[in-house]
Amino acid sequence: MTIFKRGRICWFHFHFDGRHIQRSTKQGNQRVAREIEAAYRTKLAKGEAGIHEPKRIPAFSDAMEGFLEWSKTEHRAHPLTHRRYRTSSVALLTAFGGRRLDSITPEDIEKFKTRRAGMKGQRTRRLLRPASVNRELACGKALYNHVIKGGVLLENPFRRVKFLAEDNEQTRVLTYEEQQKYLGAASQPLSDIANLMLETGMRPEEVYRLTREHVHQTAGYIFNPYGKTKAAKRRVNLTSRAREVCERRMAEAKGCYLFPHEKSPNHPMLKVNNAHQGAVRRSGVRPFRLYDLRHTFASRAAMAGIDLVTLAAMLGHARIQMVLRYAHPTDRHQAQAVRRLEEFNAAQQIEEFERLKGGAHPLQFPLQ
Repeated sequence: MTIFKRGRICWFHFHFDGRHIQRSTKQGNQRVAREIEAAYRTKLAKGEAGIHEPKRIPAFSDAMEGFLEWSKTEHRAHPLTHRRYRTSSVALLTAFGGRRLDSITPEDIEKFKTRRAGMKGQRTRRLLRPASVNRELACGKALYNHVIKGGVLLENPFRRVKFLAEDNEQTRVLTYEEQQKYLGAASQPLSDIANLMLETGMRPEEVYRLTREHVHQTAGYIFNPYGKTKAAKRRVNLTSRAREVCERRMAEAKGCYLFPHEKSPNHPMLKVNNAHQGAVRRSGVRPFRLYDLRHTFASRAAMAGIDLVTLAAMLGHARIQMVLRYAHPTDRHQAQAVRRLEEFNAAQQIEEFERLKGGAHPLQFPLQ
C-alpha cells in the first residue's frame, strides 16, 4: 500500500521516474490522504510533461518587500541604487500597497504619475521634479520585472507608461568670483569637498567615499573603484590644489576615510546638503546645487580645449553624449571661438591665394 500511518498522521510513498517520493499528508483520514496523494501524482506528471502550476500572484506590498530584500544584496556594490529604490517605494506602497499585482493597470499608473507630478515634497515644499516621479516609475517597473523573472505569469503595466519629460540641460556654471565667495563662506569638510569637485570633476559620493588606499600621492592621482559602469571606475589625476587637499585630509584622518561619518569614523559621510545651503546663503551667490561644481569643472575643461573623448574619460562617462549635458561654454567663450574661426579663415584664404603664382590679392575675391 502507498498509504501508511505514523501515529495518527497518514503518509504516502511511491516511486516516480526512479525516485522514491515520501510525504506527509498532515491528515488522519485515509480517504483524504489518498486524494492528496493523487493530486501530488498529478502535479508531478504535469511537471514531467513541462506543465507547471502557475505561481500565486502576490500583493504589491509583499512583492515590494521581496524586491527590496533582493535589491539590498544585488546592489551591495552600489548602495545608492538600493537607497533610491527604497525611497521610491514609499509613494508606490501608499498608492498600490494593498492591491494584487495583476489588478494594477496602466491607467492606474497614469493617474499615479499625474497625481505625483502635482504634489509637493515634504521637505522642500516645492513641486516634485519630473526626475523624482520617473525614479518612482522606474522602481515599479523593476519590481514587476523581478517578480516576472521569478516565474509569476504577469504583465508589466509600468512598461506601457511613458516617463515625464525631464529638463536635463544643466546650465549653472559658477564664475570664478562666485567660486571665491562660495569657498570663502564654506565650512569644513564642505570646503575640501567642493575644492576636489572643482579640481577633478568627481561626483559628490565619489569624494565622500575616498579612502587612504585610493589616493596615490607620489603618482599624483586618485583611483575611484566605484560606479555602475566600467568608465566610472577610473584614475583621476590631481591638480596641485587637489593634491594639497588630499595630503592634508590624509594627515588629519583618524580612520581609513578622508571624509568620515561624524558619528561613525569607519563609514563615509553621507552628504553635506545643509552645509552647502548655508554656504550659498552666506556667500550671497545665486543658488546652485552641489553637483553644479562638477558641471563647472566640465565646462571649464571644455573651454580649455580638452577634447570630448578625454573629458568623458575624466568624468567617468561611458558615452560622449553624456558629456554634452555638462559642458556649457559661456557666451564670452563662444564669441572668442568665432573670432578665432574668423582669424583662421582669413589666414587660410591668404595662404591659398599666395600659393597661386601671379594671382590676384585675396581681397579682390570676397567670399560669397
